[in-house]
Amino acid sequence: VQLQAFGGGLVQAGGSLRLSCAASGRTFSRYALGWFRQAPGKEREFVAAISWSGDKTIYGDSVKGRFTISTDGAANTVHLQMNSLKPEDTAVYYCAAGRRPNGKPLITTTAGYDYWGQGTQVTVSS
Repeated sequence: VQLQAFGGGLVQAGGSLRLSCAASGRTFSRYALGWFRQAPGKEREFVAAISWSGDKTIYGDSVKGRFTISTDGAANTVHLQMNSLKPEDTAVYYCAAGRRPNGKPLITTTAGYDYWGQGTQVTVSS
């Protein structure tokens, strides 16, 4: 299984970025895809997750109303649209995939994810 995250960069506060994560190596129909982030000296933080079908989403409190997660099943890709970015959003962003049996809630902890991408840096300047 491979998860390839891309789309990070440098943006001014108030700006937008769109991260993408391309998944390959297996069928993901019973998986959830998530985004986490880690700033220097801090623990990895949950950002958002989505069921592979796209019918369920969940967001971390710090990004609710500003970030939107979505999937493109045909392209095996999950996106994270980040608007109204703040300097505190600066971190390395990681995509991850974890098993999610039908009807089970989305998981917001790192332990719930089996596969991880390499991370992409997002820097928001003030």
